[in-house]
Order: sequence, then structure tokens, then C-alpha cells
Amino acid sequence: MPTDCATPVLAGRLLLDEGKFIELPVRFLYLPEAPYSVVMEFPGFDAAVGAWEFSRDLLWEGLHTAAGVGDVRIWPPCPTHGLRRLRIMLQGEDGTAMVEVPAKPVRSWLRGRSFALVPRGRESERAAVDWDAELTRLVRGR
Repeated sequence: MPTDCATPVLAGRLLLDEGKFIELPVRFLYLPEAPYSVVMEFPGFDAAVGAWEFSRDLLWEGLHTAAGVGDVRIWPPCPTHGLRRLRIMLQGEDGTAMVEVPAKPVRSWLRGRSFALVPRGRESERAAVDWDAELTRLVRGR
């Protein structure tokens, strides 16, 4: 069984304004060694674009209902309005970006690959957290 899994590169879109967007390739990566999170990458773009790491449960929840507070928020597709894309808002020091990705391949990937590696609710069995180091990092602000 593989130690990690990634979605194929998805045809994402970066929303610029109402009805205006640019194409943006997106890929999600899951590492069982970091069982609580997924990484959202933008292949083909330089390092300045970066990657975002956030909760795997947040991504799953966002497929079904509005989810998240803070830096990452997710809204599900809205078939009533003809929207089949997952909307992900990323908020950082330099501003806010709204990215859309097709929901169906994300849902299939989570169900078929990510949850197959580490089932929901079983993440703690895989987590190797050094709580002393984490507490020290938080207290020092790093």
C-alpha cells in the first residue's frame, strides 16, 4: 500500500472578480504520517504561490456544508445554482484568494484513497505527535 496519495492535477480556477477567473492547476496530497491534514498544491507555479495545509476533515465537511473559520473556509457545490465546484477561500498575510475545484474528483479521492489509507476517526492511531515539542513551539511562537 502506498505511503501517500495525491489527486490527479485538477482544473482549478482562481476567481478574480464576478465571473472572471484564471485557470489554476490544483492537486491535493495526503500523507498518513500527518493523518489529520491534506496539502493543497498548485503544480507548475513557482514557490511564491506556495502550498496550503489544512484539516482533512475540513475538506470533507466542506463538500457537504459551509465549513471553516479563519484562514481556510470551504463551501460545497450548489447544484440548484448549477455550481459543481468546491469553493475554497485562502486567507493569508498578503490577501485572500478564492479557488474553485471540481468537487466530484475531490470527493472520490477522499473516499477511495485518503480514507482507505487512514479511515476517518482512526487518525490518532497514526499520529506521532511530540507534545512537549509542540507545546514549546507554541509558547515560543514558532
